Amino acid sequence: MDLKKYIAQIPDFPKPGILFKDITPLMLDGQAYTYAANKMTEFAKSMGATVIVGPEARGFIFGCPVAVNLGIGFAPVRKPGKLPRACVTVKYDLEYGSNELSMHLDALKPGDKVLIIDDLLATGGTVLATIELIEQLGAEVVGLSFLIELAELNGRAKLKNKPIQALIKY
Repeated sequence: MDLKKYIAQIPDFPKPGILFKDITPLMLDGQAYTYAANKMTEFAKSMGATVIVGPEARGFIFGCPVAVNLGIGFAPVRKPGKLPRACVTVKYDLEYGSNELSMHLDALKPGDKVLIIDDLLATGGTVLATIELIEQLGAEVVGLSFLIELAELNGRAKLKNKPIQALIKY
């Protein structure tokens, strides 16, 4: 299935010069959404994942169906202040400024084999911060799965030679 047909490209959003990749048409098409989730599920199974981790918020959109398909847990990565119990937090740099991500301290345990799922791999900042959180909790990242990879931004090169699946590449 050609998933690119289900991605709307919106020029100058959210600011001039950006060509935004809108995944909502894919989510609205049951066959395309199922196809993408099934491909990610196959990858997660091949990596031996025991837990799926997804960064807020679009990582939830693809990570949760994969966890359900495999009958394993899903651990959310959120912005600080969004999780109600004790958390581990990491600060990371963006192109202009910084951000923080958090996970519950009990979300993962040593020995967990984690597949990170998100909608987009761009510069790699969010996924690097997510890897750091997972490793602080003693779990192992066994792979990374993305709906879209923006190859020209070279985020893949920063990801410590982890196995990477990208269903669509631009």
